[in-house]
Amino acid sequence: MHAVDTRLTRRAFGALLAAGAAALAADEPPFGETLEFTRRDVPAKIQPFPMAQVRLLAGPFLEAQQWNQSYMARLDAARQLHNFRVNAGLPSNVAKPFGGWESPANGKRRTELRGHFTGHFLSASAQLAAIGDSRAKAKADEIVDGLAKCQAKLGGGYLSAFPTALFDRLDAGRPPLPWAPFYTIHKILAGLIDMHRLAGNRQALAVAEGMAEWADRWTASKSPEHMQQILEIEFGGMAEALYNLAAATNNDRWAKAGDRFQKRRFIDPLALRRDELRGLHVNTHIPQAIAAARRYEISGDYRFHDVADYFWHEVAGARSYVTEGTSNAEHWIEPPRQLAAELFGHRTSNTAECCCAYNMLKLTRHLYGWTGEPRYFDYYERSLLNHRLGAILPEQGHTQYYLSLVPGAWKTFCTEDNSFWCCTGTGVEEFSKLNDSIYWRDDDGLLVNLFIASELDWPERGFRLRQQTRFPDEQSTALHVTATKPIRLALRVRVPAWLKTAPALKLNGKALDASAAPGGYLNISRTWHNGDRLEMELPMHLTVEALPDDPTIQAILYGPLVLAGDLGTEGLPDALITGPMGPAVERAPIDVPRLRSASIESADRPLTFRAAGQPNGVTLVPLNRIFGKRYAVYWRTTA
Repeated sequence: MHAVDTRLTRRAFGALLAAGAAALAADEPPFGETLEFTRRDVPAKIQPFPMAQVRLLAGPFLEAQQWNQSYMARLDAARQLHNFRVNAGLPSNVAKPFGGWESPANGKRRTELRGHFTGHFLSASAQLAAIGDSRAKAKADEIVDGLAKCQAKLGGGYLSAFPTALFDRLDAGRPPLPWAPFYTIHKILAGLIDMHRLAGNRQALAVAEGMAEWADRWTASKSPEHMQQILEIEFGGMAEALYNLAAATNNDRWAKAGDRFQKRRFIDPLALRRDELRGLHVNTHIPQAIAAARRYEISGDYRFHDVADYFWHEVAGARSYVTEGTSNAEHWIEPPRQLAAELFGHRTSNTAECCCAYNMLKLTRHLYGWTGEPRYFDYYERSLLNHRLGAILPEQGHTQYYLSLVPGAWKTFCTEDNSFWCCTGTGVEEFSKLNDSIYWRDDDGLLVNLFIASELDWPERGFRLRQQTRFPDEQSTALHVTATKPIRLALRVRVPAWLKTAPALKLNGKALDASAAPGGYLNISRTWHNGDRLEMELPMHLTVEALPDDPTIQAILYGPLVLAGDLGTEGLPDALITGPMGPAVERAPIDVPRLRSASIESADRPLTFRAAGQPNGVTLVPLNRIFGKRYAVYWRTTA
């Protein structure tokens, strides 16, 4: 398990004392019986540059973006709209509807999420539109127009690919309970809001407000006690979407509706800094922490800050594997820091659901914007490189549901048009926004947080920054300045915590007398001229991370890269790779050797290592580069 900074600031210590006193004395929970919303925006300390101003250059991230674009281009608008049109009583001439979770088949519980992927697709398309993909925008505009027609046919508010009967069952609270209808409404609502925010589609905002008006009326008719019962069924990020809509329209009505989606038995313990996460469904609750973060940002209510902040630190520090992934069979089964028991104590290989990684990265961006602390991007980088970049199938653009960390596992991927899992949806979103967190800015200048080949255009300052790097294949990065005139600003480059010492630097070919400790920022405040070039070395080294409850179970890293042992293709027909949600190692096990972590040494190829002196040779490569093979990330080690 990676180390987490446990030092308390004076402010955090005071908050902890206050929370402890409240826990001892309170007859009332931290949020009382009702929530009162008052708009008071909290300005971010640091903000990301708009996606339109950042362009990916040749490298693995651009490849992943292009694979995803190609996959999305193969999914036409009519098939996306089919279930919505059928539900609204409008004609649809689609010969072959989507399958899997989007199947229109009646009477099957698994189809009760139909329509969710269309929402994901709109969010992903809006992100592609923001970086100039006109074809993605045109298709998404067509989908928005089709949804508007369905909404009008249904009366102007409710919009879904399934009938309101699912909400009648939700309201009744008796079996058969529906499969997460508000979860699906959230995805559609969020996609429409993104189409307005990033793609400038005004019609999308009108449709979104119609959906919000229906959700407001439906929830307002329930007592607070009954609404809390309703929230036991997964409801996604409904609160976050409604808070975003309130901010976009300057209409507090939507924020007040969002407050009805605050689940008290989840947020109350977190506000008191108590981990009561055991037994919870993981990806039901990460969006609720994101919603708490957004509620704090538009209200200044510090209780919600504490919910999001403590949740992140507990999940990142006590419930995450070496990849930064979390969850086991979609749940937290064990107490905190019991990761060996979590990983090996249950008969399942389905660890580290990809939706969870996607949503934890969203939450991380919120917390980083509040503080600018670089440790958030040490976490972000490791998750992005290991859990996300390797979860897309080269060329085809298909994505994973689980990134299993059980030894002997393999990666499994969705099909072209017969899966549409939740992680297929967050997959198309993830790989449409790989440029969104590289560069950030504040009043003093700009920050470089990720080492990804890319170009930043800052037209307001007449400044461009081009990052040339083949990291991690090459252990360095170079920043090239193009400026219309000399400009004074602070350039801060993250110095990763995985470095051993301060990195070597050159400015315009000469050694630079500046340094920063690992885990901080290199801050160069100067007047920059056209043609300036800053070079930074990023020397990686091997480290070992043990599980906190069993130090004999270890993972090996090279810099931020999680290494995996290549265990070959034994017993892996394509049917076990394409289509299943997870690898089911327990039904197709193999013998995985023990490893002496001290025996790992470089091989004759870049980013390739071998275990010397092993009875059976083991080759280790980055986990994000293994496809179609079994692997091991965690090893039972010998002295």
